Amino acid sequence: MKISFQKTYKFAVISALYISIFASFSTILLTKAVFKPSQNLLIFGFLVFIVSYIFSFLLLQYRVEKFIYRKVKKIYDDISLLESSTFIDQPITTDMEALTREVRKFATDKKVEIEMLKVREKYRREFLGNVSHELKTPLFTVQGYLSTLLDGAMEDKTIRKKYLKRAEKGVERLIYIVEDLDMITKLESGDLNLEISEFDIVELIQNVFDLLEMKADKKKITLAFENYHIQPIFVKGDQDKLQQLVENLIVNSIKYGKEGGTTEVSIINLTKRKVLVRITDNGEGIDQQNLPRIFERFYRVDKSGARSEGGSGLGLAIVKHIIEAHKEKIYVESEFGIGSEFSFTLHKAKLNLNTSGAV
Repeated sequence: MKISFQKTYKFAVISALYISIFASFSTILLTKAVFKPSQNLLIFGFLVFIVSYIFSFLLLQYRVEKFIYRKVKKIYDDISLLESSTFIDQPITTDMEALTREVRKFATDKKVEIEMLKVREKYRREFLGNVSHELKTPLFTVQGYLSTLLDGAMEDKTIRKKYLKRAEKGVERLIYIVEDLDMITKLESGDLNLEISEFDIVELIQNVFDLLEMKADKKKITLAFENYHIQPIFVKGDQDKLQQLVENLIVNSIKYGKEGGTTEVSIINLTKRKVLVRITDNGEGIDQQNLPRIFERFYRVDKSGARSEGGSGLGLAIVKHIIEAHKEKIYVESEFGIGSEFSFTLHKAKLNLNTSGAV
């Protein structure tokens, strides 16, 4: 630690003043009582005051610097072991008020840091548990089918083909989870480069509708735009990543949607340079206590039903990272039993900069 001693004279100045005043008055009173008063008594007292003040100041300042400084320096040395850059860069001071402020600030910062570490540790344990569960389920499924085949079912061609297909689905789910984790890692580290282009967001959403039509039909869920006669809206962004974002949100609405329900998409000209894409459903909805955590990796609102629907548990986490990679915002509003609305902003392409109002 770089030693920089910041001197303070306040303690020595005030203490020396008190001592000098006491010594001067005591000397004057004692002299007056023992000897005859003279005209030079006040001058004598003043000289005693000056001499006492100088001597007291030098003595006190020396003692402060030699005694208190050593004690305070030990405090700084002990704290420097914790590598607190905000504290060890400060010059060492014998000013108790300044030292108290620095130590109090240091303690507050450390308390906040400890609380953050506790939260991160809890999140780490949950994350590892969730990863283990998500990987274990398809692995055990694949292992079970293969073990059955090796134990004798291999001879039956019908069973062999059926079990190999099921094992293949388990492997596909493992690959899906690993690919999603790899994407999140790249998004977080900034290694995934976005290929920015201008494209029609309406066409992109319609492509997603076509892709998920069969999945929605299984639950009799209708996928549609809020405004049937919506016009093309051009935006800037990575088209492939934004299609994955929209797909993840709509898959999520289908997964938690009510049978016979609807998933509607609307696009609003938010400002001259921004559009807002809203995806609304009338599904299960989300409890308010779960809303702050829905974008966490593997976090499940429904701990049992959600897993039966499949998926990697990473969809909303990927959505959040893709939006943040585009330096945009995502919002969620939900009411349990009523439905949910996810909305996100996108930057308009130059073709749309002169438009305004609702689309």
